[in-house]
Amino acid sequence: MDILFTIFYFSVFMLILFLVIEVRKGINRSNIGRYLEEKHGIKEEEESFLDRDLDDEERK
Repeated sequence: MDILFTIFYFSVFMLILFLVIEVRKGINRSNIGRYLEEKHGIKEEEESFLDRDLDDEERK
């Protein structure tokens, strides 16, 4: 029974994390996000090696 609760909480946590990341990306792509980036110079962080896919290495 405990394993079911663990799986359920993990699934809910992953869903919330996904939503937070997608909302942040959506705000950055919106008109307000572009305005703030132009006016204040706020830019998204550089991509880390974790963001790159293994298939990307073949294209370079």
